[in-house]
Amino acid sequence: MQLKKINPNLQQALIENDLLEANELQQETFSTIKSGADAVIQSSKGSGKTTTIIINAIQRLEKAVGESTRALIFVQDKDKVLEAVELFKKYANHTDLRVIGAHDKGDIDFDKNQISLGMDVIIGTTTKINAMFASAGFNMNTIKMFVVDDADILFKSRLDATIMRLSASVEKTQRLFFCSDITERVESLADKIMIEPLFFEMEEE
Repeated sequence: MQLKKINPNLQQALIENDLLEANELQQETFSTIKSGADAVIQSSKGSGKTTTIIINAIQRLEKAVGESTRALIFVQDKDKVLEAVELFKKYANHTDLRVIGAHDKGDIDFDKNQISLGMDVIIGTTTKINAMFASAGFNMNTIKMFVVDDADILFKSRLDATIMRLSASVEKTQRLFFCSDITERVESLADKIMIEPLFFEMEEE
């Protein structure tokens, strides 16, 4: 995949999985996300938003560090959690990055124990991530990436207040919203929690 200064380990995994060409979404947003800027990224359903999130998380984190989590990725439901974790494991297989999927049907104590042993990335549903952090008192200030996938759908389900509260627990991080539609709720929350966010709106294919 031809992206500027892409991590060679990530590049190797992408080639092995036949991801040879970056699509428009990946090309347009890679430098911005790599820089650590806040952004709202709109692209149609099926355009590779989740893949873009995973690629960028691996690029930014590079390798396992310490015990504290450095990326939180919020997704819609259990199926999305499992899909994103599988993608992460595929594309991070030349790194030692650690990932866990946390969804509402999983065992919260098991998940908390795994995270306390050391976990770089948590991919989970909003309610499960909220429950874990509320009860375990994890250190949120190590979070480098705070990413919401399908933000328009999550906020329509009135999860924006929970996301805002979790975001407020992190002093300094990169906040990214990915959505199919930049709704009023998406724009409003971006305005409240992001620092000078950049907006990307992809043309329909």
